[in-house]
Amino acid sequence: MKNSCCDDYDPSSLSVEQALERIEQGLQAIGAKEQVTIRSALGRILAEDVLSKINVPPYENSAMDGYAVRGADLEGKVQLSMVGTSFAGQPYMGTVEAGQCARIFTGAVIPNGTDTVIMQEHVERDGDVISIGTGHKTGQNVRPLGEDMRIGETVLKAGKRLSPADIGLLASLGIPEVKIFRRLRVAFFSTGDELCAVGEVLQPGQIFDSNRYTLYGMLTRLGVELIDMGVVHDKPEDVENAFLLAAKGNDAIITSGGVSVGDADYVTDTLRRLGEVNFWKVAMKPGKPLTFGKIQDAVFFGLPGNPVSAMVTFYQFVQPALQRMMGQKHVVQTRVTVPCVSSLKKRTGRMDFQRGILERDEQGRLVVRSTGQQGSGILSSMSQANCFIILPVECGNVAAGSEVLVEPFEGLI
Repeated sequence: MKNSCCDDYDPSSLSVEQALERIEQGLQAIGAKEQVTIRSALGRILAEDVLSKINVPPYENSAMDGYAVRGADLEGKVQLSMVGTSFAGQPYMGTVEAGQCARIFTGAVIPNGTDTVIMQEHVERDGDVISIGTGHKTGQNVRPLGEDMRIGETVLKAGKRLSPADIGLLASLGIPEVKIFRRLRVAFFSTGDELCAVGEVLQPGQIFDSNRYTLYGMLTRLGVELIDMGVVHDKPEDVENAFLLAAKGNDAIITSGGVSVGDADYVTDTLRRLGEVNFWKVAMKPGKPLTFGKIQDAVFFGLPGNPVSAMVTFYQFVQPALQRMMGQKHVVQTRVTVPCVSSLKKRTGRMDFQRGILERDEQGRLVVRSTGQQGSGILSSMSQANCFIILPVECGNVAAGSEVLVEPFEGLI
């Protein structure tokens, strides 16, 4: 059956969901580990569970500046005699008896004999005698031993990307080093005789190679080891040599350009000869000519040459794949539904990733608007945007005011 000119349907293309499933089935996480200091572990993937060897906090302590008292003394209005002070790092070593109290500061050890802290704002003091009113409860404002973490508890699980909070958590346990997975090694290059290196003079029919720079930025954010192989010309022997060189010792290969059906697009054919092609078309816009496969021990991603297509396919397919290969367990991106204040053009048949600006309107509501022209060569649309507007396969034109699915760049990019 001939496809209708009114849609973008291609029966030979995989859906986005099918492509993601195929990629996930074709991945294998690296197993190599290394031991590093916790400061060096920031942003890396934890390779082994971390168990607490201590209680945190290691003692009962005060959550407030105030007075440590015995809960049994808090019947009605009372007056208590102050017998000492417990500072953070300098605990009161005596025992508080009935009718007594101790001055205490935030984080200080709860003195022997006490079990409750009264905020200083709720106390009247006259010399070493304090007066306390009613309405207080035994145990208030006391942080119990092990409130945060207890001995033997799993506090961080393998597969977690370590955040600044995680680094602080490790430090709070007295752990100086952890085991992490080694960095992925990723080789990448652009293909095309029309590409000109930045810094050189453009010749007629040439364009500057932007894709290698966006790939460099996206891969650097992921923390992989980069091998930039430059620009490979549109010659079968050059593409083949680049493939063989990139496959040596690398975990993944990423190319941009040369994956469509043009006479000079050799990437997919070369992959088919030297390795295996899993798929090479996805029902999405931009980014339909996306190739996924394998050559030797390296997974392969052939991204489209158009700059927006290259970035969209990287974020939707390559980035989550590399994260899983790194050993990261949870790879989830936030998506929310918000009103779109712009009208959007779309044909049915492909999932569309339009570029948008997520913002608050005059009423404080989250809304999204289009960046304008959505051509796959308009790289400025990615620079201006802060989100993708994701329109499903069956969706057609979108009227202003309609609700749409949005994927914010924050956390993705």
